[in-house]
Amino acid sequence: MTDDPVLELRDVVRDYPGRTAVDGASFALPSGGITCLLGPSGCGKSTLLRLIAGLEPVDAGEIRIRGQAVAAPGMTAAPEHRGVGLVFQDNALFPHLNVSANVGFGLAAMTADARRARVAALLDRFHIAHLADAWPHMLSGGEQQRVAIARALAREPSLLLLDEPFSGLDGHLRGAVRDALLADIRAAGTSVLIVTHDPEEAMMIADNLILMAAGRIVQTGRPEDCYHQPVSIAAARLLGDVAVIDAVVTNGIADTALGAVQADAIPDGAAKLAVRPDAIVRSPAGVAATVSATRFAGHHYIVEAFAADQHFTIQLPGKPPAIGEQVTLALRLDVRALVVRDGD
Repeated sequence: MTDDPVLELRDVVRDYPGRTAVDGASFALPSGGITCLLGPSGCGKSTLLRLIAGLEPVDAGEIRIRGQAVAAPGMTAAPEHRGVGLVFQDNALFPHLNVSANVGFGLAAMTADARRARVAALLDRFHIAHLADAWPHMLSGGEQQRVAIARALAREPSLLLLDEPFSGLDGHLRGAVRDALLADIRAAGTSVLIVTHDPEEAMMIADNLILMAAGRIVQTGRPEDCYHQPVSIAAARLLGDVAVIDAVVTNGIADTALGAVQADAIPDGAAKLAVRPDAIVRSPAGVAATVSATRFAGHHYIVEAFAADQHFTIQLPGKPPAIGEQVTLALRLDVRALVVRDGD
């Protein structure tokens, strides 16, 4: 990666009648590596991708690619002039063209020999040379995806945009296809922005995350930092289950029904404590709680319990307690917690 960002968004807004799809989005995308734009369905992720690609204008703010402004109110650079490759969720291959012709579609300005060489190199890189003469309808979902990405990279873009690229793949193949494809993309050295609504997948594949909710960017950073040090309860929930516990802050200490934690820079008074479910454990010195539900989740159980008029979701290894059973719960001593003022 280089220090200069490949993409910058500055207070970007996109309005539709009756709603704002993108509301003041700002972030810088590092050059090189894979970044995931993560958020729930309908939060504005795909709209943001279309703004970056040049398929829609911005209503406010600015988009810069490689330091050059490509979008601002009244100015929209054409998609083909942005140095951006875009792959939609359905891959959008041309059904009347074979694989080679699909990959070489955007290379009309090259000589025939140069075009053939470029297409052959891409087919080799993405392990689809044996499909050169095949038609799109003859390909599996994973093969179609490889062709679509090879086509997007044919013009050597500065930035590759992928919209939910793995959502259409079968579950048992998804991980293998994803890992192999991303290895090939990394080898190509292109900066990649992937839109997804799957937090587990985003944390597994991304060098950096951009978290989005209700049209706004709520946090950016490394997956580990976003997971362990969320800036808000909303940001924490985008990356998995969160237990939110009532607290009272006094002199930098947040007291809860399950124990106390540091709450530096939080004013005295009512607050909320947010922790991951694995931060709550069974402990003889804990507070009594009644189990209301259990769910098997592979290597652990998800247990719902009530204590001190509050609801807790926890993760427990081994055989779970029975519904109605009393357990004693406490916060882990090494817990990482987010404390916010009540109402924030």
